[in-house]
Amino acid sequence: MGITKTEEFTVKQNKIARYAKALGHPARIAILELLSKKQSCICGDIVEELPLSQSTVSQHLKELKEAGFIKGDIDGVKVCYCIDEKEWESAKNYLSAFFTSFLAKTKCC
Repeated sequence: MGITKTEEFTVKQNKIARYAKALGHPARIAILELLSKKQSCICGDIVEELPLSQSTVSQHLKELKEAGFIKGDIDGVKVCYCIDEKEWESAKNYLSAFFTSFLAKTKCC
């Protein structure tokens, strides 16, 4: 795989890209919706709620955790997941600032 040169971009640009990548799959959106509705840690229930295999859900959880959207605690053989409130707020602020930075001009196309 080629070099992505992420170091050539600002911290802000990298954070927004990381959030966008994590949000770039409908299964991840469904997982985040599920976790935000429950407002508590959920263990194996996520697989029962989605039309996906355990391994696929695990991969999506990994992506969400790497992006910082969720956190998980291992309790024996179970891992409980919930929204990481601090990172959720950070993502909300970064993405909101990104989308509100567009200034509509006269016709461009």
